[in-house]
Amino acid sequence: MITRRDVLVAVAAAGLTAAGFALAAGGPVMGSRAIESNSIPSKATEAGSVRQFFAERTATLDQLEVHVTTLDPGKSPHPPHRHPNEELILINQGTVETLSNGEWTRVGPGSVIFNASNQLHGLRNVGTDKAIYHVVNWKTPATPEAAQP
Repeated sequence: MITRRDVLVAVAAAGLTAAGFALAAGGPVMGSRAIESNSIPSKATEAGSVRQFFAERTATLDQLEVHVTTLDPGKSPHPPHRHPNEELILINQGTVETLSNGEWTRVGPGSVIFNASNQLHGLRNVGTDKAIYHVVNWKTPATPEAAQP
């Protein structure tokens, strides 16, 4: 005969086991959410500012990271570089040039830039106004190691 105590012990053991697997897998995953843009504080940078929405694990990604950069005219957030994760850049405002496949290409509002894994890429504001863009990048178990410079 199964007692109430047996059921409670089994439920507690199952919960602890699930929590252990979650911790072993990197902790809890981000759930669905809506984030009001104005709720994210802006942090000044040498080239403008950035608002970090999140950088968290999801049910299917090791990390999903989203931020918005405001880039002053004539500025670049950093020199051309490469990283193992893939990323999308969605241009909201302004005119930028992006280094992609060894060539600088000019794009404006509504444009989408895809930076492939370990490929050299860069961005610079070539307009007379601030450039504002969303950056979405992710890491999966398939994300390779960083390439050598």
